[in-house]
Amino acid sequence: MTKKRFNKTEASILKSLNEAVRWSSGEKVPSVKAYQVTVPAELDVKAIRTRLGMSQIEFANSFGFSASTLRNWEQGSRKPETTARILLTIIEHAPAIVQRVLNEQGVHT
Repeated sequence: MTKKRFNKTEASILKSLNEAVRWSSGEKVPSVKAYQVTVPAELDVKAIRTRLGMSQIEFANSFGFSASTLRNWEQGSRKPETTARILLTIIEHAPAIVQRVLNEQGVHT
């Protein structure tokens, strides 16, 4: 049986896959950098919306939330789930990018 020779790209991919398998098994792999995302536990949704100069309806429609969900968050009767807090944090810092991506994906008009 002959041993297959890999080109540079194939060898790089194979090396990365092997490192990923080792890392996922708990082995410390110096070339693998892991990052932990810290999601804010609390967000002032009304402040984010107000800073953008949007009504509740405009904000909800622009970012794919229901108006009633947005009202509940703002009134404090409900707390956004983790994924919603991640999206709201991104909206707070880069609303135009979120809107562009949603528009490009046909998520809303």
